[in-house]
Amino acid sequence: MGFPHISFFYLFSTFLLMKITVGDAATCSDCFTHSRAAYYPNSDEQGTETGACGFGTFGATINGGDVSAASDLYRNGVGCGACYQVRCTNSNLCSDKGVTVVITDNGASDRTDFILSRRAFGRMAQTTDGAASLLAFGVVDIEYRRVSCSYPSKNITIKIDENSNYPHYLAFVIWYQQGKSDITAVQLCETQSFGCKLLDRSYGAVWTTTSPPSGSLSIRMLFSGDDDETWVVPVNDIPQDWTPGNTYDSGVQVNL
Repeated sequence: MGFPHISFFYLFSTFLLMKITVGDAATCSDCFTHSRAAYYPNSDEQGTETGACGFGTFGATINGGDVSAASDLYRNGVGCGACYQVRCTNSNLCSDKGVTVVITDNGASDRTDFILSRRAFGRMAQTTDGAASLLAFGVVDIEYRRVSCSYPSKNITIKIDENSNYPHYLAFVIWYQQGKSDITAVQLCETQSFGCKLLDRSYGAVWTTTSPPSGSLSIRMLFSGDDDETWVVPVNDIPQDWTPGNTYDSGVQVNL
């Protein structure tokens, strides 16, 4: 008579453990995902200056040149500026730490999620000789996860696109995006009247508007994470006489 009683609690405990395990796996934001990575075959050590995120030269040199193109993770530009820890899986050649890269471009090659800069690809290895071996493979198995971007000495910076035409057309990109959240919307506000307009994502990380408000300008950025959304308003404004090609320090760091 005791056997069915024991079996019931055994089955119940097993079901509960499976439920908890599956729930944890479904919500794990720090877990690694298996994939493949290649590298820019014709690049120098750093990234490309013509990446689809619109960062220009900055996109080749940010994070010391440890940058990458992404395929699905590009997400129509929302993924621009996001950081990922990427490590290859060959235990004889690859380090446990791998490399942290910033997404600055869009692209795929041979079922890859990442096309790394040559520098970043080699930094997944344990040694210099190991880096040469990885580069010889061209494409390697990897695992990756989203991590927080960190630029301790840098505030979020607004770079006015060279194609802007004061005062009729304004385009800019946002540099030094910190934390793990995405910038999913940007508003441009006139600081005197507090009137705001929602900007268009032209492509990549480039935000644009025709007929921008006059006067000094304030931006509002919507940071969206797994569980919440937060509007952030920089301390510093974009000056009234903004100039194409110039950069403006927002005065804030964001770790969301």
